[in-house]
Amino acid sequence: AQLVESGGDSVQSGGSLRLSCIASKSTYERSVCMAWFRQAPGKEREAVATIDSDGRPVYAMSVKGRFSISRDDAKVTMYLQMNNLKPEDSAMYYCAAGSGFVCLPSVSFRGYSTWGQGTQVTVSS
Repeated sequence: AQLVESGGDSVQSGGSLRLSCIASKSTYERSVCMAWFRQAPGKEREAVATIDSDGRPVYAMSVKGRFSISRDDAKVTMYLQMNNLKPEDSAMYYCAAGSGFVCLPSVSFRGYSTWGQGTQVTVSS
């Protein structure tokens, strides 16, 4: 697999989780933009945060101030630190990688070429 997520779990509201996405070396090196998306049942897949090859993060308004995206080039891994989790954050979380577009959460999931299998995050009230 080119992208593998881990770290999803069930937590209570206000809790924290750290998601990881390990990439293959080739995927990591050729991808200008990496992102975390989430999809809840019946809803469209939405970006929560993006990070470009220079390490610049951008966040969706719904998670700004609570989530933090980062990448470790030596470990070819991307992370999503999620704090103060809310029930509405419950979803399957996916990491994605791609190139050829501006690295922003406003870019549709359809623009990304490589996806992980997802990791489930459930937040109870």
